[in-house]
Amino acid sequence: MAGKPAVLFVCLGNICRSPLAEAAFKAEAARIGLDVDVDSAGIGGWHAGEPPDLRARTVAKRHGADINAYRARKITAQDFRRYSHIVGLDHENLAALKAMRPADATAELSLLLDHVEGRRGEAVADPYYGDEEDFETTWADVTHGAQALARRLVNS
Repeated sequence: MAGKPAVLFVCLGNICRSPLAEAAFKAEAARIGLDVDVDSAGIGGWHAGEPPDLRARTVAKRHGADINAYRARKITAQDFRRYSHIVGLDHENLAALKAMRPADATAELSLLLDHVEGRRGEAVADPYYGDEEDFETTWADVTHGAQALARRLVNS
């Protein structure tokens, strides 16, 4: 890969799945010594400026990640040129990313779980309407995806 990789995780509102994926990826990148820029964003701007959902902050903290300072933002056209990889958390997110992708975009688009062997095409379930167990499931999924994507970037 030419240059330093930059990864943007995207879900619907940037308050549950994508901040968790960002945190899991940052932790894995630090663990393996991968120099990478990482951020997250939402398809929509409804929660712009807000911290992640309290349940997401709680599950992240339980797993050693502090996401209290994160703030939601909406993806921009510039993101498609700034990031080498834009990673959607579900099919709806990926379809929206493809639809809004500018003609001069350079970012590679994928689903997070596409990077996990045997899980290509799977979505990370949205825990927003769920309970603590759903957030734990989401954490497990984003952690597996983050680890697999980080390995891929190290080996490319």
